[in-house]
Amino acid sequence: MALNPNRNYAATAAGARTGAEVDEGLRSYMLRVYNYMALGVAGTGLITLFMAMQPDLMYTLAVGPIKWVLFAAVLGMGFFSGKIVTMKSVVGAQAFYWVYCALWGVMISPLIYAFLQTPGGVLDIARAFFITAGMFAAVSLYGYVTKRDLAPIAKFLFMAIVGLIIAGLVNWIFFEPSSEFSMIFSVVAVLLFAGMTAYETQMIKNMYMEHLGQDAVSKMAIFGALQLYGSFVVMFIHILNIIGIMRSE
Repeated sequence: MALNPNRNYAATAAGARTGAEVDEGLRSYMLRVYNYMALGVAGTGLITLFMAMQPDLMYTLAVGPIKWVLFAAVLGMGFFSGKIVTMKSVVGAQAFYWVYCALWGVMISPLIYAFLQTPGGVLDIARAFFITAGMFAAVSLYGYVTKRDLAPIAKFLFMAIVGLIIAGLVNWIFFEPSSEFSMIFSVVAVLLFAGMTAYETQMIKNMYMEHLGQDAVSKMAIFGALQLYGSFVVMFIHILNIIGIMRSE
């Protein structure tokens, strides 16, 4: 989930390298980003399944008051994720990323558990995952190939996401949950984070042009993976919620 849309990653260091070297390095870099992201999604899935098989632990961590601590931690780590690039070691950046993925796994475990308890729930989860993967691939590809600067759009998306989070919290605290609000909320969330995915991909690609050494590229790849991972997971959660609402009606 990108939370630093104002940052402009310009291609300042590419001139010292040949076009072929830049292209080859960029492909390797982006592959590293997507590999990190895929491993993060897989790790989150394993943690989610483990929590779902331990209902008492799941209710303690993800349903009780502690859930707000986890929620705040995930938001905070997403907001300060840019610090990954300036960390002194790649190991520290990796630790930050894996903790972030683990927290998401704990947080979404009640949702996955609820679907696993219903007939056809496993199929719904699989359907939501593949829909998310297809949508993610399409918008990420667009962000990679487009020549249009998506930074101005990202500023709007960022503010809209902040507003969406506030609206969700207000509705959760002060109003009775409704399927209508939940459906609208999830549809808007999917659209906003699809747009953020396109921007994040472009941002991650442009970051490579600031090549400052192997360690810097490694940390940038982890940062990029975290951004894309966050958007993917949020899209998956809300697509799964949409599927659940549609099935119940």
